[in-house]
Amino acid sequence: MDLSIYQAFLPHDDPAASMAFYRDTLGFEVRNDVEYGGLHWITIGPAGQPGTSIVLHPPAADPGITEDERRTIAEMMAKGTFAGINLATKDLDGTFEQLQGAADADVVQEPTAQPWGVRDCAVRDPAGNLIRIFEVP
Repeated sequence: MDLSIYQAFLPHDDPAASMAFYRDTLGFEVRNDVEYGGLHWITIGPAGQPGTSIVLHPPAADPGITEDERRTIAEMMAKGTFAGINLATKDLDGTFEQLQGAADADVVQEPTAQPWGVRDCAVRDPAGNLIRIFEVP
C-alpha cells in the first residue's frame, strides 16, 4: 500500500478566530472555506505541502450526535481535552518565540526536552485544541 495523510479534522467554535490563528499566527494557507447552514468547514494547510490539510469543522454538525453529546463536546473543547494535533519544525525556539508573542496562542508548555527523546512545546488554538510542536532535524 502507498498511503499518505491527506486531511485531519479539528473542531472549531469560532470560524473567524480559528482562521485567523491558523492563517496569521501559524502561517498556514486557507485552501477552502465552505459555509452551509451557518456553519463553516475551513480547509487549511502548510505552504508548500498541498497534499496535507487540516479541516476545521463545526463539531456538532453530525446529525447523529445527541444533545448530551453536543454538551459533552462543548465542555471538553472548553477544557481543551477534545482534540489535538502534532506539528513539527526545525526551529522550535524561533517558532515558540513567535507563538509566545501572538495574542491568540494560549501557551501550555514552553520548549521542553521530554523523557522519551523529543523536544517540544504546546499551545492551544482558539477552540482549545492542543497543538504540540516537535523539533525535528
